[in-house]
Amino acid sequence: MSNPADESKAIVLRRLRQLTDVLDNAVAIPGTNYRVGIDPLLGLLPGGGDTLGAILSAYIVLQAAQLGAPRPTLVRMVWNILLDSLVGTIPLLGDLVDVAWKANTKNMALLEAHMRSPYNRQKTDTWFVYLLLGGVILVAIAISFTGVFILTQLFKLATGT
Repeated sequence: MSNPADESKAIVLRRLRQLTDVLDNAVAIPGTNYRVGIDPLLGLLPGGGDTLGAILSAYIVLQAAQLGAPRPTLVRMVWNILLDSLVGTIPLLGDLVDVAWKANTKNMALLEAHMRSPYNRQKTDTWFVYLLLGGVILVAIAISFTGVFILTQLFKLATGT
């Protein structure tokens, strides 16, 4: 008989892989072996796309914490998201980097490596996870507001108002 807890973790991992594929690898680029997801497309939406992408990415980190990922793994995962979000704010270049960086794929690889580890898995302190994810969301919102401010200023400059 299989362990219900292991089956539950397998279901969560399968769901996270599906989300990761949608975010980073949903569509093959014709004529290449390369795939892209909706995360770079979300980054094109001014004022909220990067925030939405960061929230979806933060969900993966939250699930990783619930699966028992240790603090160093969670910090690396958040770093991947923050780097993706910060570089994503650079017009055009940021979108190209977003296509290549694939923070969610990197984070899923970190989580899967942890799950294969024979070491004891204990849930990380809940407050640590909340602070970590709260920081990600605050940075993503700040990035969005900065993007909207810059677009507003550019529009004013272009129209002379």
